[in-house]
Amino acid sequence: MKKLIPQNLKNIYHLFQAILANLWFGFPSRKIKVIGITGTDGKTTTTQMVAKILEGANKRVAMASTINFKINEKEWTNLSHFTTLSAFAVQKFIRQAVDNGCEYLVLETSSHSLDQYRVWGINYKTALITNATREHLDYHKNMENYRQAKRKLFDKVETAIVNLGMEKPNDFLDCNARDIFGYGLKNESYALLTTSYKLTPVIAENIELGIDGSVFTVGNQKFTLSLVGDFNIENALAAISVGISENIDLESCAQSLAQIKSVPGRMEYVPNERGLNILVDFALTPEALKKLYALLSKIKKPEAKVIAVFGACGERDRGKRPIIGEIVSQYADFVILTNDEPYHEDPIQIINEIAVGIKNKKEGQDFWIIPDRREAIRFALKIARPNDIIAVTGMGAEESMVVGDKKIPWNDRKVILEELSE
Repeated sequence: MKKLIPQNLKNIYHLFQAILANLWFGFPSRKIKVIGITGTDGKTTTTQMVAKILEGANKRVAMASTINFKINEKEWTNLSHFTTLSAFAVQKFIRQAVDNGCEYLVLETSSHSLDQYRVWGINYKTALITNATREHLDYHKNMENYRQAKRKLFDKVETAIVNLGMEKPNDFLDCNARDIFGYGLKNESYALLTTSYKLTPVIAENIELGIDGSVFTVGNQKFTLSLVGDFNIENALAAISVGISENIDLESCAQSLAQIKSVPGRMEYVPNERGLNILVDFALTPEALKKLYALLSKIKKPEAKVIAVFGACGERDRGKRPIIGEIVSQYADFVILTNDEPYHEDPIQIINEIAVGIKNKKEGQDFWIIPDRREAIRFALKIARPNDIIAVTGMGAEESMVVGDKKIPWNDRKVILEELSE
């Protein structure tokens, strides 16, 4: 029935709900500093980093992300499978944060919630974007609509923070914010953007990447991350930009970021006694998968193999399925296609649409289709040898898998540990 209702009518309903929610809870966002974080990839990790930096500066912080919620010391899992909740749920959360004395709310904000007015009435102080690459085209139809939805976050903020390395950063730098920060890995071309927009640059230099983390500098301050990959350096730079905008010194930012050992379901290492490098990651977009597997290919030992276990979510952009198949098969030595969250779609059809993109692989030799996700993980563990890298992607830290109308208990990390103990 919902699918028969035009989206513009649904949006009117969401706007009405948002207005009511703001009135009911007394426009709580006017009493707290709201930092909105949007982007295709990196939102959740950046949200955790921003909260950590603020807490390290002795601020009282609330946080709402795809994986968890937090109000001061109280923390609980987001079981909804949504980045941003309904208008009433969001306003209720903000009200609770205010009532608990929080000074800041770090709010992961999706393009859907912006387009549907679910975050209408939220008084964002800061808008931050990590990137904008292909995703949710089943909803937005084209990239321009997708970018325009994210652009709404920047309409009335005091501070704008933009990744200078993203495609068309100007779309987000062209805003009325009083303070604009641009962050990125060292690149001479950023000088023109810095001058044109009179922005404050936050640039990483002296970068060292390793399998157990990274090191870089911002100005004269050294930063050490336990999170691997240059994309996590970008996430850190985004969070550092928030810190600077809130008058938190770089030394404090560095100390806070050094305390983050991992983010659930984001390049999360699964310990084992077999000498394997097993990672669970939420990567599901073409760009995220490309960055992930390019990194794994770069940091693995020469004799090691990269084993990919992945699928695609149902009822989402079907056009990206062969694209992600091609990307993963380009970098991984062994590819295992499996079920993700099919929702109401046929899981085999989803897998077959991904398989169309698989290149330079022979089924039964270095490419397998194993629909049962547990069996796929079991097979990956069976063929892996010491030092090999197994990457299980797409579901991250999710605690359930949606199949039809049912939510089936599921967590990649837990299943991997169960299979390792067999």
